[in-house]
Amino acid sequence: MAITLTVSDDVRDLAPGYTHLAIEAYDLVNGPSTEDSSALLDDAARRLAQRLEGRAPHEDPHMVTWRTTFTAFGAKPSRTRNSAEALAKRALADGGLPRINLLVDLYNAISVAHLLPVGGEDLDRIQGGMRLIRAVGDEPFGTVAAGEESVEHPESGEVVWRDAAGVTCRRWCWRQGRRTRLTEETTNALFLLEALAPVTGAELEAAGAELVESLEKFSPGARIVVHAPA
Repeated sequence: MAITLTVSDDVRDLAPGYTHLAIEAYDLVNGPSTEDSSALLDDAARRLAQRLEGRAPHEDPHMVTWRTTFTAFGAKPSRTRNSAEALAKRALADGGLPRINLLVDLYNAISVAHLLPVGGEDLDRIQGGMRLIRAVGDEPFGTVAAGEESVEHPESGEVVWRDAAGVTCRRWCWRQGRRTRLTEETTNALFLLEALAPVTGAELEAAGAELVESLEKFSPGARIVVHAPA
């Protein structure tokens, strides 16, 4: 059964041009990063450099829109960068992109190559549907502080993704929670590609198709369902 994703009216009001594409994938193979997944990350960094042509990631028109939107709900975009900008900055640095695990490598490569926020959630750990809302401020968010697991709460009005159990990602697409992250034991996953103007639905679908191609290559036999941009 397909997972339900909804975007609240107040988030639509904040960002009228917002759209997302969801990909559900079942019977996946995950594990440590491989030479092949690492090569995808290196190629994504090369594609990013070609796209930017010497500009900093935050100067890209898509990232400019995300920064404006973050500012609109009270976030400081230079301190809490959206996930695509943060990854792009690391991709261009000397250390390059981190290698996390196979599935995370695949979606991080898409995020960097297309300069889109892309997230991955363990479908078996999501409770109920996923909602993009402006937080009240009492929603629980599981994270790690000083090496210990802890629970934080978003600021009132902050844009967050949440399910029935609490926040899964803070500040829209800034920091993912531990509960639903993709681990090496993950076999069923939800991938979410997000966009603002000037990215088009066709560009979002092209990025999604590339992610599906990678998933099918690394997980032969996986069952994948792509939902149209919404």
